[in-house]
Amino acid sequence: MGHTKSSSKPLVKRMPKHIYEEELERLQIQLVSMQQWVIETGARIVVIFEGRDAAGKGGAIKRIMQYLNPRFARVAALPTPNEREKTQWYFQRYIEHLPAAGEIVLMDRSWYNRAGVERVMDYCTPEQYRRFLHQAPTFERMLVEDGIILIKYWFSVSDEVQEERFHSRLNDPMRRWKLSDTDVVSITKWEDYSRAKDAMFEATDHADAPWWTIESDDKRAARLNAINDLLSQIPYEPRVPDEVTIPPRPAADNYDRPARESFKYVRDHAAELGHK
Repeated sequence: MGHTKSSSKPLVKRMPKHIYEEELERLQIQLVSMQQWVIETGARIVVIFEGRDAAGKGGAIKRIMQYLNPRFARVAALPTPNEREKTQWYFQRYIEHLPAAGEIVLMDRSWYNRAGVERVMDYCTPEQYRRFLHQAPTFERMLVEDGIILIKYWFSVSDEVQEERFHSRLNDPMRRWKLSDTDVVSITKWEDYSRAKDAMFEATDHADAPWWTIESDDKRAARLNAINDLLSQIPYEPRVPDEVTIPPRPAADNYDRPARESFKYVRDHAAELGHK
C-alpha cells in the first residue's frame, strides 16, 4: 500500500461516541471489580502492549488505568537503557518491574523492543537478537509457571492510518513529544518492521503466552476490544464493594478558624477567565 497524507476527513469511520462511552463505562466498572479480586487473592498480572508507533497502545492503557487503584496497578514504560544496563542480561531490568501479590503491571512496550525497533534500527547485534528470540519463550514460561498471568497484545494499525496520526501529532503541542525521530523513520521502514513482527510472532507465539492481535485503525473499538478481552482472560470473581456508612458531621466545638488573610492562596486564574 502507498502512503497518503492526512486530510480533514478521517480515513477510518469510528464507532459512534455515545456507544463507545457507554460501553467503556461498563467495562471500566468491571475493571475495578477485577482489580479488587486481584488484591484480595494476591494474583499477579502482567499485560504487554506492543505494536507499531501510533497504533493506539497508550490510549488503551490510559483507559484501563483510569479508575484503578494506583497503589496496586502501574504502567511500566522503560526509557532507553543506560550504559550499565546495556551490560546486563537483557531481561534483567524488566524483572524489577514485575508485580508482587495483588498487583497489575501494564507494560507500554516491553522486552519485545529487542525484536522490533532494536532489530530494525540495528540497535542490537544479530547475535543479541537471535539470543532474545531463543530466550524469550523460556523466560515467559518461567513467569507463567510461577503463577503470573501474562497477556500479550499486538496493536495492528494500517500504514495510511499510522501516517495520518503522525501528521495529527506534528502540530499538536500536547502530543508533539510522541513523535520521535525513530517514529518518523518507521514510515520508511514499514516492510522491515513487518518482517521483524512476523519473525517475532513465529518465535514467541507459544501456548503459555500467546500473542493476541487487536485491529486498531478505529481507536475506540480497539480500546473496548482490549479491555473486554483482558477481562475475559483473568479468572476473577466479581466483587461487590463493602458497605460504607458516612457518619454525620459533629457540631463545631469551640473552634475558631484563623483569619483568611493568614493563608497564601493561588491566583484565581479561573475567575480572570470569566468563570465566576
